[in-house]
Amino acid sequence: MEASHRAPSCDDQARRRCFYALPMRPPSVDAIARQLADTGLPHPLLVEAARAAVAGGDPDTARERARAEAEAMSLALLRPVINATGVLLHTNLGRAPIAASLEARPSNLELDLATGRRGSRQRSVAGLLAKAASAETALVVNNGAAAVLLVLAALARGRAVVVSRGELVEIGGGFRIPEVLEQSGAHLVEVGTTNRTRLADYARAVSAHDPALLLKVHQSNYRITGFTESVGAAELSRLGVPVVADLGSGLLDAATPWLAGGPPPWLATEPAARQTLATGAALVTFSGDKLLGGPQAGVIAGSREMVERCARHPMARALRPGGLVLACLQDTALAYLRRDGDAIAFWRMAGVPAATLRTRAAALGCGAVVDCESVPGAGSAPGVGIPSAGVALEGDHTAALRAADPPVIARVVDGRTVADLRTVEPADDPLLAKALTAAAGGC
Repeated sequence: MEASHRAPSCDDQARRRCFYALPMRPPSVDAIARQLADTGLPHPLLVEAARAAVAGGDPDTARERARAEAEAMSLALLRPVINATGVLLHTNLGRAPIAASLEARPSNLELDLATGRRGSRQRSVAGLLAKAASAETALVVNNGAAAVLLVLAALARGRAVVVSRGELVEIGGGFRIPEVLEQSGAHLVEVGTTNRTRLADYARAVSAHDPALLLKVHQSNYRITGFTESVGAAELSRLGVPVVADLGSGLLDAATPWLAGGPPPWLATEPAARQTLATGAALVTFSGDKLLGGPQAGVIAGSREMVERCARHPMARALRPGGLVLACLQDTALAYLRRDGDAIAFWRMAGVPAATLRTRAAALGCGAVVDCESVPGAGSAPGVGIPSAGVALEGDHTAALRAADPPVIARVVDGRTVADLRTVEPADDPLLAKALTAAAGGC
């Protein structure tokens, strides 16, 4: 009988080598996506993560890579965080913390309820802010840079605008005053020097160029100290040319009547809208999400005639804010008019005594209680600090804290991770304690 087994031929061996040399079949994209359902991401995003992982190479690690892709997508989404940096207006964390809760129903955004006719989205909110700043009227746009751009485009296009060289600043995001002037169609006239500008410098520019505006610019985080000189709005207003003061930070009133204890020391040199207008400025512009403590917005306040010219400019429609922003800003303005600083999260946090923060820090039960210094942030009141307290862990634990739920954002000082409690809501203390304990491996 013929043998049942035979030695493989050369052809058999070649076929087997070819078989094993073939690449493994890639795993199913849909199967991997279904396994990622626990991440909570919508299925189309999970499919995208799975496809990217499968295309990346080794089939054996595709599932792990897909989960990493999905986690990266999740981390990129907007979510609440605990700000333990001590920077009250942290630009990377959305600046002023605000609460927004609106019913899913229409509002009278552009309807006059008294007449039943079409109304203005600016009327109520801008009117409240004008009252709070003691201005004739006001206009709200989508951010502080937009406010400056609209003023220049509406009031100075094709004409000269005089600015001190010491105020030709650049702030975050590459916002440069000379470039904004150029985009608005106005012509920049520089006066004075970087450190010293006198009234006579402005007067000569007025004589030589017949400018549309004299522009004063908040220097944000930039400061010159020592041998310096500058000219205020009161002096400039005597030259007969409208003065526009870009205050940037949005302090409404230097007297802070919404604070029971009056103005805090760290506000001593910060310009305010009410006082700047009272001393002769025709207009002020400022942000809504800095010292105002509201949502991202820009405000133009002052002369009725000039504000109305801004409102009629075609650019005003492109720069207008939406109903959600206006609703939040309305709540903020009403709190000011009620003189209720505690209703505005920024002022509530800024006013907590350091002793109270120390007590909270000790109650966390993790880390050493330390004194620290908070700052207003976002270019407001630069160079000044607010006494504060928090806790410190030895070493850099910031990555572990960012991975907590919710993420905790802290800072490293002298080799220690510091969580400043001034910028943490008391209700979040248990969450912060849990994150610190996990980051430190137990306390």
